[in-house]
Amino acid sequence: MKAAVAAVVAMAAVVMLVSGTAAQGPAPAAVPAVPAVQTSKIGYIDVQRVLARSAAGVAAREQLEKERAAIQKDMDGRRVELEKLRDEIEKKGALMTADARREKQEVFERKRRDAARAADDYQKELEKKEGQLLQKVLQEVGGVIEKVGKEKNYYMIVEKRNAGVLYASNDADLTDEIIRAMIVTPEARRSSDDGQPSRVHSRPARGGAGRHPRG
Repeated sequence: MKAAVAAVVAMAAVVMLVSGTAAQGPAPAAVPAVPAVQTSKIGYIDVQRVLARSAAGVAAREQLEKERAAIQKDMDGRRVELEKLRDEIEKKGALMTADARREKQEVFERKRRDAARAADDYQKELEKKEGQLLQKVLQEVGGVIEKVGKEKNYYMIVEKRNAGVLYASNDADLTDEIIRAMIVTPEARRSSDDGQPSRVHSRPARGGAGRHPRG
């Protein structure tokens, strides 16, 4: 009798052990580790500020202003010459013969046209020179941007205005770093803070061509 009871108990123990194992089911497979996501670095620069404050931008602006001053000096000389000729015609014209007065008038008109033509030519020359200087500076800026981008592992560097950046952290602004890389001059630091590069805003004077001598 005792042997039979012992056998039943042993069988029950085996059944409970098997049932517990089945309930637990197979062990779950190991979940592979997810690699960390690397954030791409993107920066921006303000090219207008670079042009206004970098050494290359300041040098280009000074060269352009020097040429403009030389042109203005020539146009001022033309204006003085025209004013003297006009005053001579107005004050002494009554004492001249008709032929002499007509000759003076023709000289005045010819010089006036020459001055107007020179003013247009000078303006086109200045605009062309400005474009050439700007292109040269932009090429230098582009090389510095590429160098900084590679050294700092930037995925992309955009221009703030043309790219239409609506929001960006100040940490993404590389403008000052680019300017420092181009060697900022004392003159650049004193330049206006509005970041606008100097342009040829006014046309050369046309030599006082607006008033004709009275006949």
